Amino acid sequence: MSDVDVCVVGSFMMDFIVRAPRRPATGETLIGHSLETCLGGKGYNQAVAAARSGARTAMIGRLGSDEWGGQFRRSLEAEGIDATGTSTDAILGTGVGLPLVEDDGANSIVVIPRANLAMTEADVKAAATLLSSAAVVLLQLELPLNVAVAAARIAKRAGAIVILNPAPAVAPLEAFAGLVDLVVPNQSEATILIGAPCEGEDALRAAAKLQAVTGARDIVLTLGEHGALVIQGDRSELLAAHDVPCIDTVGAGDAFCGALAARLAAGDPLIEAARFGGAAGALAVTRPGAGPSMPTRAEIQGLLTDGFLATSGARDGKS
Repeated sequence: MSDVDVCVVGSFMMDFIVRAPRRPATGETLIGHSLETCLGGKGYNQAVAAARSGARTAMIGRLGSDEWGGQFRRSLEAEGIDATGTSTDAILGTGVGLPLVEDDGANSIVVIPRANLAMTEADVKAAATLLSSAAVVLLQLELPLNVAVAAARIAKRAGAIVILNPAPAVAPLEAFAGLVDLVVPNQSEATILIGAPCEGEDALRAAAKLQAVTGARDIVLTLGEHGALVIQGDRSELLAAHDVPCIDTVGAGDAFCGALAARLAAGDPLIEAARFGGAAGALAVTRPGAGPSMPTRAEIQGLLTDGFLATSGARDGKS
């Protein structure tokens, strides 16, 4: 039995969330609605999602020696997440994210990685025991590419299920060839990575290209309001989205990935784990922010079993 269910190797970003009617045009000054701060970063969000989904979770990353770094450490402790693999950078500050959330809930994000980009392969190797003890290792691309690849190599050698969420879509996935079992991009990321559309029937062709590039047998392509396409070898299944009130989509993909990883670690088949992840992502869009919007296992189960959703004051939409 693994000592850790899910080990997340990823980023920390202090999010400064701006809400505005829409994205400003080039050269335009636009009056926004509000500004709020919350703990985020794809790695942190996914670790919180996995932990709240019931998984024994560990996080490997790098924080600044600033107050924001202290806030993250206190939060990891409160969530019961093992942070022994998370180091502190004495020079660079904690990463920063700048999400812009529009009135319809859509979002776009600029990130300044700072301490995240100071991670090295040596940091990953120092946490090899933690990585090797995990049933599932979950990776994203807000860290240096060689760091993520080194983590995948250690995890694969140890027999873990290795999941890659290729976000942001800026790295050549050929570097992960033979090292990942499951790739989980959203539609936009898949389009960028393969250089071709992935809507409708094109989604299956996009998935096949991702399989060929990475050697991963399985692909889960998240489609926002259209659900998720699960490809296992040469078989595919489209999972419907949940109709929920949408406040913002920040963190929805991270909720999906973390919850999916938790259920795969528990032994669920991929289709069932993806359904669980879909419900987690749906719940996340009903709440503001990233890390704070990650739902609990009970909330996810409630939505899956009887459609129960405790939320109010939001606009209608889909996840």
